[in-house]
Amino acid sequence: MLLETRDAPPFYKNGYVLACDDTREAVIIDPGDEVDELLKVVSDGKLDVRHILLTHAHVDHVSGVAKAKAATGASIVLHPDDLFLYEGALQQASFFGFEIEAPPPVDRFYDLTAAIAFGGCEATVLHTPGHTPGGVCLLAGPAGRPAKRLFAGDTLFAGSIGRTDLVGGDHETLIDSIRNVLFALDDDVEVCSGHGPTTSIGRERRTNPFLLGRSR
Repeated sequence: MLLETRDAPPFYKNGYVLACDDTREAVIIDPGDEVDELLKVVSDGKLDVRHILLTHAHVDHVSGVAKAKAATGASIVLHPDDLFLYEGALQQASFFGFEIEAPPPVDRFYDLTAAIAFGGCEATVLHTPGHTPGGVCLLAGPAGRPAKRLFAGDTLFAGSIGRTDLVGGDHETLIDSIRNVLFALDDDVEVCSGHGPTTSIGRERRTNPFLLGRSR
């Protein structure tokens, strides 16, 4: 599975391109201000982007959706509990003092019972509310094999967790999501977060100061 990540100011939010090496079918995860760089990865790799997968709908994770949709025609997928944030993206941007292109309508909502396929790879959707009501993490890898990469959005970071002081955030809900959903995964699962470096489930279980004493 091909994996490329890019970030850009002002939020330095990680956006991802995942692709099946064999078929070149791909997904884009959380296109934000780095969308031009993500689309260059798509163009250079001659990738066929099937889905734009959103871990949640804060403005830094959706500011590039309109451009990604226009360039690829891919379906936009979101959890329904974050639709109010997605539809308010322009207001979110205004709050931070900048403008974005209005994201186009969501094409479909996540089905938590079905993996999202792209070529010989797939992503399983894990609902992890707390940072936002509709926050999800995406567990991705080759179909038919244990997935070892988790795209965690702003749920879990290296040594930290997502903030819960924005609209829809709830600290205890977030802690429960990490403890009951993410810490049910194997220690060797790599965590690719929305900001900052990669980590692993095992490392965060052992050392994350927000979660010590809360793991299984």
